[in-house]
Amino acid sequence: MAKARPSPGPLALVGGAELGPGNEPQDRLLADAASGGPAYVLATAAARHRPERAVANAAGWFARFGLRVEELPATGRRQAKTAANAARARDGRFFYLVGGDPGIVPTTLRDTPVWDAIVAAWRHGAALGGSSAGAMALGEWTLTREARPGDERRRYSPGLGLVPGVAVIPHFETFGGGWVESAASGAPRDDVVLLGLDERTAAVWTPDDGWRAMGPGRVIVIRGGTTTTHTSGDDIGMLPTPARA
Repeated sequence: MAKARPSPGPLALVGGAELGPGNEPQDRLLADAASGGPAYVLATAAARHRPERAVANAAGWFARFGLRVEELPATGRRQAKTAANAARARDGRFFYLVGGDPGIVPTTLRDTPVWDAIVAAWRHGAALGGSSAGAMALGEWTLTREARPGDERRRYSPGLGLVPGVAVIPHFETFGGGWVESAASGAPRDDVVLLGLDERTAAVWTPDDGWRAMGPGRVIVIRGGTTTTHTSGDDIGMLPTPARA
């Protein structure tokens, strides 16, 4: 008799302002999927902004959901390439990528043993979430600023590709919405999906339910000139199934 194919765990793309009130629906779902196994936060995106504080905030926040969260060191490629860190990732049941600098996460994690181990663990049921820059990295592209700091114009840089065809726009209700014009006009393909996420709000994928909106704000899907808006509990159409799911 053939072995049953393993089922991936939940995947959450969060619009920012993570690790605080308002994030309970998606964070509880992720924590429940961990089933008490090893739980890790990756402060890769916060490498230039006191990553130890991001780790401490994650540990304090997820403790309320029964998780003992530790750092999986990956603030540089050397750490992401070590066999010891990859071994820890292989046994992990929960991974959360915090926010920070959009361009750092893909360039640090791409083609490393740690990222490969995280994806393998997720494919076997571990929970995986990313917020703001962490969520952006999980798309096929991450949107980085075109010029000076504060510039709303965005350019496409390769992401980690877990969600193909998608570029995430976090903080949509505060400043992310200002990126839409340049992101739409500069899209590398006609079928690019721009996924706008309000803060504390998530697009969550599970094998049973596909993509759903969770949290207090909106999930906005922009594709081919069509915009759809979703709120908590809504099915989210037009989003592709995660790669390797």
